[in-house]
Amino acid sequence: MTTKFENAAVLGGGSFGTSIANILADNGHRVKLWMRDQTMVDAIAETNENPRYLPGKKLNSAIQPTSSLEQAIAQSDLIFVAIPSKAFKNVVQQAAQWMSDDKVLVSTTKGIGQDGFRLMSQILESETPCTKIGVLSGPNLAKEVAERMLTGTVIASESEDVRSRVQAALSCAYFRVYANSDRFGVELGGALKNIYAIAAGMAGAMGLGENTKSMLITRSLAEMSRFAERLGGNPMTFLGLAGVGDLFVTCTSPLSRNYQVGYALAQGQSLSDILDNLGGTAEGVNTIKLVKERSEELEVYMPLVHGLYEIIFEEKELKLVIQELMLGEQNSDVEFVLPGPDKLANLKSQSNGD
Repeated sequence: MTTKFENAAVLGGGSFGTSIANILADNGHRVKLWMRDQTMVDAIAETNENPRYLPGKKLNSAIQPTSSLEQAIAQSDLIFVAIPSKAFKNVVQQAAQWMSDDKVLVSTTKGIGQDGFRLMSQILESETPCTKIGVLSGPNLAKEVAERMLTGTVIASESEDVRSRVQAALSCAYFRVYANSDRFGVELGGALKNIYAIAAGMAGAMGLGENTKSMLITRSLAEMSRFAERLGGNPMTFLGLAGVGDLFVTCTSPLSRNYQVGYALAQGQSLSDILDNLGGTAEGVNTIKLVKERSEELEVYMPLVHGLYEIIFEEKELKLVIQELMLGEQNSDVEFVLPGPDKLANLKSQSNGD
């Protein structure tokens, strides 16, 4: 098979955007890395290193850093958008003038837009002329990807062309790309898991037991799938890399920025100080607000989300919230399951005409 080399661009020079650009360059693609900060552009061009987000990690020298959106986009056919959710829409609107329907757009941002509870791929659809839209999500801690550690991810799109092109562009010896057609479910998984990583960080700081952590992760998964199903996602998507895989890594790794936020909160630090010293974006903080409001509108039972909201934004004591959670409604362990033996027998009987 002849390898097709892409003209690619990555918008956003944070840790993950830089890592994606590095994979593309390692795979022989022509890649431009766009950043606002000309100082950062110059640093990468001169040292092959992103000193702000990935200090000490050498990058492929073929990466072409630029602060010009036009230069990054105009000649690129495959574009990854790795902009934090707060600035995502603004950057996309600026970039749209150089977009056309023959370009493939892929969001790597795990957040939710504040205007109308829109996912990042929905913003790409509404703000650009492009129709070939995808989402890249999974257990992808940027520092490990930059170190070329074995990693799996998911490209989700309704378009088979988008899925196959992204798989071909990014797959390599250390980065395996799986395909999924449930763009909405995959994207929701990436956004929602950030909430529960904050809760896991709190549990870590409090020295809670392994039983407690296990319960926290599995109940988080139940909330995520319940919410996504109400919004039209496939709950079975959450059994894969973009669901339980991403949830597990962000709830157990100190490398997760959202985990770091929860850990520091449980130690008594203020949210403003934590975010100032974080050195990156913790999408989960804003996502908690948005999901809490949306879950109330949809009447979806999400006690962990509501408890975290009370701790972070209403300054309720952590111990009191935990007590309330333990005394709350006890739902079924698994809400989305195959029919049991009795129901299967009835279905079989009906199909046989009995």
